[in-house]
Amino acid sequence: MGVTVDRREGGDGQNYPRPGQDVVIHYTGHLQTPDGPVFDSSVRRKEPFRCTIGIGEVIKGWDEGVPQLSKGEKALLTCTPDYGYGPRGYPPLIPPNSTLVFEVELLDFQ
Repeated sequence: MGVTVDRREGGDGQNYPRPGQDVVIHYTGHLQTPDGPVFDSSVRRKEPFRCTIGIGEVIKGWDEGVPQLSKGEKALLTCTPDYGYGPRGYPPLIPPNSTLVFEVELLDFQ
């Protein structure tokens, strides 16, 4: 259980965000598999998502997965239900106990 990071395209390999830092990310979220239905996408909105990592502002899978990415890196984050929205889900977009797969690109952080 947890989050799995599958690196797709390397970043700078030197600069990694730390808990408490603000990150700027492009993402596309899928249910169950990378080919599963899309439930949300900053790419489709053409506006990067901004959040603070490591403080519980986002799902646990992001809090633990995003700090493993270096600036500019692209990866798949696969989050088991306990690292996503768990037994409650996020109605109506995400059913209870869903595995979530995010295509992410860490654009920037500070």
